[in-house]
Amino acid sequence: MPAPHRLYVSDLHLCDPRAPAFRAFEALMQDAAARCDEIYLLGDLCEVWVGDDDDGPMARRLIATLAAASRRARVFVMHGNRDFLFGERFAREAGVSLIPDPYRLDDGVLLAHGDALCIDDHAYQQTRRVLRSPDWQRDVLARPLAERRALADAMRAESRAANANKAENIMDVAPAEVARVVRAHGARVLIHGHTHRPGIHTADWGRRYVLGAWERCGWRIEQRGDAIDLICFGLGGAA
Repeated sequence: MPAPHRLYVSDLHLCDPRAPAFRAFEALMQDAAARCDEIYLLGDLCEVWVGDDDDGPMARRLIATLAAASRRARVFVMHGNRDFLFGERFAREAGVSLIPDPYRLDDGVLLAHGDALCIDDHAYQQTRRVLRSPDWQRDVLARPLAERRALADAMRAESRAANANKAENIMDVAPAEVARVVRAHGARVLIHGHTHRPGIHTADWGRRYVLGAWERCGWRIEQRGDAIDLICFGLGGAA
């Protein structure tokens, strides 16, 4: 049986269905669904997700795009630090499968969003534990949609201000933690995003591929068997 053709993307931070990044995402999903067996979206697919009852144009368009792709390929979604409120209703409507972080594939490839590996950023890790707790999420999702949107705006502004005052090195993954997690899962390859520092890194345990954020260009990884390619492409579609 041939190895599956897989696509990986992360950190699109989609927020406006009229923006070039959103149109590029729609085009990529249409193309990938026709060519690939599996599509993995490794967190921060959108800039913010305030709940599966969001009836705004971005949320509705995002679900429609994923639903169209999932009719032709298997689509998997991992929570990021922006869209950790994706729930079962979203997964059902979009036709996707939510996967845990980290997530090991059967060929020894380990997938992660990447934020849990940045353990030197102690303030962020403390905040992450709060935001991922069932009690906090239950409380927030019980609030009116308008209140959740205002809360999301305030949290984004606070995050930007906090990151502006942090040393660059603490916002990257910690190599010792990466090695520990990879070895614990018996993996030989790690693919993640979050840090916005695209690249390919070699270590004694194997190789780490880092997806970039969709800012000046888009980033994707394509895998067929042992061949794994990190690709930068213009948001107009050119590789």
